[in-house]
Amino acid sequence: MLDETINKSKEDLISEIEKRVEDKIIEKSNADLLIKLINNSDSLSEAISIAQLGTTYKRTGFHFDKRLEKMDNTIKYFKKNNKLSFKNDESKLTHKLIIGDNYDALLNLLVEYRNKIDVIYIDPPYGKDSMGEFAETNYNNAITRDNLLSMLYPRLELAKQLLNKETGVIICSIDDRNQSYVKCMFDEIFGEIGFLFVAPRITKKGGKSTTTIQKNHDYVLAYAMPGNEIIFSMDEMDDSGYNLEDEYVDKRGKYKLSQCLDYDSLSYSKSLDYPIDYNGQTIYPGGDYEKYKERQSGKYKKADWAWRWSKDKYEFGLKNGFIVVKNGNNGKPRIYTKTYLNCSLEKDNTGKIYIKYTDKAGKYYTTLSFMDNDCSNDYGKKELDKIFKNSNDLFKNPKPINLISKLIKMSCLKDDAIVLDFFAGSGTTGQSVMELNREDGGNRKFILCTNNEITNMNPNGIAYDVTTKRLKRIMSGKCYDGNKEFDWINNNEPYGDNLDVYEIAKVANFESAENKTPFDVIDETLYGLNKFNSIKDKIEWVCNNFEHTQKNIESDNAWKERLENE
Repeated sequence: MLDETINKSKEDLISEIEKRVEDKIIEKSNADLLIKLINNSDSLSEAISIAQLGTTYKRTGFHFDKRLEKMDNTIKYFKKNNKLSFKNDESKLTHKLIIGDNYDALLNLLVEYRNKIDVIYIDPPYGKDSMGEFAETNYNNAITRDNLLSMLYPRLELAKQLLNKETGVIICSIDDRNQSYVKCMFDEIFGEIGFLFVAPRITKKGGKSTTTIQKNHDYVLAYAMPGNEIIFSMDEMDDSGYNLEDEYVDKRGKYKLSQCLDYDSLSYSKSLDYPIDYNGQTIYPGGDYEKYKERQSGKYKKADWAWRWSKDKYEFGLKNGFIVVKNGNNGKPRIYTKTYLNCSLEKDNTGKIYIKYTDKAGKYYTTLSFMDNDCSNDYGKKELDKIFKNSNDLFKNPKPINLISKLIKMSCLKDDAIVLDFFAGSGTTGQSVMELNREDGGNRKFILCTNNEITNMNPNGIAYDVTTKRLKRIMSGKCYDGNKEFDWINNNEPYGDNLDVYEIAKVANFESAENKTPFDVIDETLYGLNKFNSIKDKIEWVCNNFEHTQKNIESDNAWKERLENE
């Protein structure tokens, strides 16, 4: 009986070790060693001591004081704003704009969109003057960025539940002060295995003189759902340099002579340093036979002359028309390679070389792909100026259309993707989605969430003064009041899509007055459902889906008091 008790206790200890692996508190290799030691231990005390070693393996991370989100006695739900919603064409796509706290919006979106969102782009308010009452940040006091992280953490947890488990990608714009902290939070929630890239993004080309250093970029941070391999599309290639033709032009497209086959700028490789016989002449990398003999004898520099292609690839390229030989200025022959617009030389998994054809050539995205001026805030401002004459008085530092459309296009190959932005601001993400659809004929839909924070710039709130009006103008060609006096419409056709606008409403969960109960006021058709045939079904649906839409944020004073008592 005692042996059975010890064995059962060992099983429990091992189970706890395995749970720590799942929670990424300890590495699996360390866990395997601990489990082996526990199994071979002579007593329960020894097994417990061994298991305790597992608690010394701490996960790399960070600490911040969380602002608590507490339950209250109200249910938050979507209520359609019929005055702001509009329908241009029944046959066109219908997108969504949700006005209110994005925490409540995300919880409600889970009812219909759990694991259905393909791309999430967010640009959270990380400046001390733009974060609102809850997330006010001041870099000169003890609170620092705790509020930003507290605000983000639960929202990112909900965002993770919304993302498509196989293809979902979340992308975040963030400044240099907070990038490292926010990356740690993404690592915490999506796992380091989900990390895709962090890249600089140009904010402006110039700037005022400074005694330190001019800041001209922020960052773009991207994660996938844990364990998924995301395939990026290719960026469009500038084809202006492809101006040569040969007998393969119909299939391969035009070509350019990009560079010589030999080079001396990378690490030397003897396997790439071989003679090439061409029309009775022998050609060596760098064109010098004596230097070739020195390299072959072992006298070569770290970076020295060699061919860019292996001998097998050269022979394949020569046979299939990828090679051009010209005489250089010194009269000696130089070998050039053709770069075609619509094909390239590739290797299969057996090492066999073949010609890979594409509909249109492209180039791979890099971490410098967002440093062009059309990704800058200056460019975003110019775009918003075309929609609002006084855009700078209404909204500061809008993101440009090209930045967001490029991020969507590169990270999601689906042309019917659902794109979510729960810090929508001026609504650039919505315009980016529609512009991308116009370019490639896609059917992507956007869901935007924004609060209606009232400021001196927006006396009616940002959602009413900026977001809705921007979307109405570019989708319908006129504002809600019929105004057509904005520059954008002079050079662009309205997108013609439709918009459903929801606001976050609330009802007490104990409300019993007729026509005012949660079962009366919550409209299931706003969550992708048909009307229920029975009140019983409606009650069951509300109870199952809206229990967790209740919360409030503890006040600043309550939060500070709690911290002092801890």
